[in-house]
Amino acid sequence: MINVELFHSLEAEKISFKALSMNHVQAIHSYASDKEVSRFIGWNLMSSIDETRQHVKTMLERESAGTHLYASVAIKSTGEIIGTAMLFNFDEVANQAEIGYVFHRDHWGKGYGSECVELICNFAFETLKLHKLHASVADANIGSARILIKNGFELEGRLKDNYYVDGKYYDALQLGKIQ
Repeated sequence: MINVELFHSLEAEKISFKALSMNHVQAIHSYASDKEVSRFIGWNLMSSIDETRQHVKTMLERESAGTHLYASVAIKSTGEIIGTAMLFNFDEVANQAEIGYVFHRDHWGKGYGSECVELICNFAFETLKLHKLHASVADANIGSARILIKNGFELEGRLKDNYYVDGKYYDALQLGKIQ
């Protein structure tokens, strides 16, 4: 059984997780509507607050169904919502899941992504007792790949021309971490 409440209460030095909420729609829209942020995350660019509201509603429904875990990522010192953390695509037979995260561009390069991935990994391995975590990252998304590698993920493969973004193909880097 997934302990959703525990996932929502994780904390690191600079960030903390909070339960995703409809109250976070405006904060989420601030990065989900940024083309540079949305470019490689697998979400469609949110062009209106209503689209973002519907997207958050969908995420909450997935979490209620037990297929996904989501948390809003906040700066501990201010409470400002700066991103979203995700754990999804659970495979109960192989005992693994996929990890994801997205942050407002103003907060890139400040260590928040690394702390977020570390929190998700610790939760997945220590609490959920998963055997493996994996992620798929566009090869042009160098910052995200660095965050994963810094947290012990290894390059397991490359899918040629897997992503098509803005009229261009990008390879998918397949990264994994085994407990």
